[in-house]
Amino acid sequence: MQQDKRCSIWHLIAGVIMLFLGIVIWANPLASLLGIALYLGLMLFLLGCGYITFALSQYSGWYMVVGLFDVFIGLIFMTNLSLTAETLPIFFALWILASGVIQISGSFEIRKLGMPWGWSFSSGVIGVILAYFILTSQQFGEWALVLTAGTYAVVYGLIGIAEYFYFRHYCRLATEKA
Repeated sequence: MQQDKRCSIWHLIAGVIMLFLGIVIWANPLASLLGIALYLGLMLFLLGCGYITFALSQYSGWYMVVGLFDVFIGLIFMTNLSLTAETLPIFFALWILASGVIQISGSFEIRKLGMPWGWSFSSGVIGVILAYFILTSQQFGEWALVLTAGTYAVVYGLIGIAEYFYFRHYCRLATEKA
């Protein structure tokens, strides 16, 4: 009988790798910031190449402009890793600030509908406060970015490991019933 694809060992392998990566990120914050900067630059470069390819096939000037801009910014990010790493917390803070403001304003819309709105409002306020701390302290911003990236990797890893064991148990039950 063919093994169910959900029972693949790859969940376990990916989970262990991500768990290890999260710990490495936490243990090496400066190298992690440089890695994030390189990753971001590479992704922008590749995204720009994709936009340029699409623009050439569709004769779209707008996509060509966006593609050239992304390639240019991606190259700047990749060739100036330390500068990119230093500015990442600022971009991170601005993203959190924008999200917080949107959550606060959205909570008032939810309130008008008579729905519970306190959680949305509270998370928006926390986002604005966090953005303030990141913008006023470079070290806090770097710490927050590394903590977030490491935590994401650890949680992703733990979920991957848990999925492997859950699906392995599920597949055994399905095989026993067959």
